[in-house]
Amino acid sequence: MRKSRTRQIFENVAVIDAGAKGKAIGKAPDGRVIFISNAVPGDVVDVCTTKKRKAYFEGVATTFHTLSDKRTKPECEHFGTCGGCKWQHMGYEHQLFYKQKEVENNLRRIGHLEIPDITPIIGSDQKYFYRNKMEFSFSDSRWLTQEEINSKNEITDKNAIGFHIPGMWDKILDIKKCHLQSDPSNDIRLEIKKYALSNELSFFNPRNQKGLLRTLMIRTSSTKEVMVLIQFYDDDENKRNGLLNHLKTKFPQINSLLYVINRKGNDTIYDQEINCHYGKEYIYEQMEGLKFKITAKSFYQTNSLQAYELYKVVRKFAGLNKTELVYDLYTGIGTIAQFIAAEAYKVIGIEAIPEAILAAETNAQENNINNVTFFSGDMKNILSDEFVVVNGRPDIIITDPPRDGMHKDVVSQILEIAPEKIVYVSCNSATQARDLELMNEAYQIKKIQPVDMFPQTHHVENVVLLEKRIH
Repeated sequence: MRKSRTRQIFENVAVIDAGAKGKAIGKAPDGRVIFISNAVPGDVVDVCTTKKRKAYFEGVATTFHTLSDKRTKPECEHFGTCGGCKWQHMGYEHQLFYKQKEVENNLRRIGHLEIPDITPIIGSDQKYFYRNKMEFSFSDSRWLTQEEINSKNEITDKNAIGFHIPGMWDKILDIKKCHLQSDPSNDIRLEIKKYALSNELSFFNPRNQKGLLRTLMIRTSSTKEVMVLIQFYDDDENKRNGLLNHLKTKFPQINSLLYVINRKGNDTIYDQEINCHYGKEYIYEQMEGLKFKITAKSFYQTNSLQAYELYKVVRKFAGLNKTELVYDLYTGIGTIAQFIAAEAYKVIGIEAIPEAILAAETNAQENNINNVTFFSGDMKNILSDEFVVVNGRPDIIITDPPRDGMHKDVVSQILEIAPEKIVYVSCNSATQARDLELMNEAYQIKKIQPVDMFPQTHHVENVVLLEKRIH
């Protein structure tokens, strides 16, 4: 080990595991954990620390003495700079192993839970080009490589359209090819940049809050439909129409061409007016004959094929026989509610976002589903004793909360409602474990099924079946 004023160098560190947020794990000589951002289990490396805490270090591998047999060559030229696919350098079978291990560790260590054997994780047939939604940012001061900074040459091409550098809100990495979304996503993004440069359309500057082009969203659906939304900061009708008409002509497969004028300090669109320049204001997703209308503001699982696998697990765990009243909490646009409706007596979906509930109701009408009802409101307020009295006590509760998990008041109310079964879907097994611990006295974990929705990343979805304990 070598020391300097600001960092330490640990030599010949054996990388022994993969941890939270995609970091690899080694051990310092004093036994403290080192979280390493660019290594793979099985590597032997020298590590330069970037943070020192009481219980652990964070660092970067600077020298690789031994390369792990779990390594594979990353597909993307931007790997290591772009923070989007942190596990591209690890073979997919090993990614699945560590994702399942993380689920098990979180349930045992955070939730202090006794768990049955976990059913092997469901991997994705598509390892790349699986996302149905991508969001890119424009910048007039792109991220420069160290080689460019060290070069004496004047940098003239500073415009970018791509992703934020991790931890740097104002620096955008210009993306040549992204391996996450299928065609024509890359072609559309590159054509927009080409047109903007040729026609002197200004790229956004987040520090000075000026420029024309701000963000780009592209959705591609399982029905092969395409939605493109460009967010403009400046309201320049001629330049805006010029770009949008060019895209309409160049890409006739675009079904929904939208734009937003957003002069806020942030670029979120959920409180903005969506304008339709061409085509429809929506596209469709399809699953087992059900169609779901997707607008620019809709939440839908971003891996369409794996969403189907996930929902099949939910339906199987619920074990419906057309007699059950089901509550679907955090229902979004009602996808799970409608997917299980044919096998339930009635399904009640609850969601905080009013626009999502309107979409859920529209989708149910178009799918000719008559045994679903949707309610909008804050979950901890709407899921009350009075609500249960009016709508009936559910036999089964399905809950699919955001990454933060469920509010403790929601957990308390579920325990008071006391359904026979709970199916808990989570994109964060750490908060899921926390919530399950609160329910552990009343409910027993019967089944656990991880599902990989996001290959090349550390993220993993997990479904748990709970059944009421017999006291």
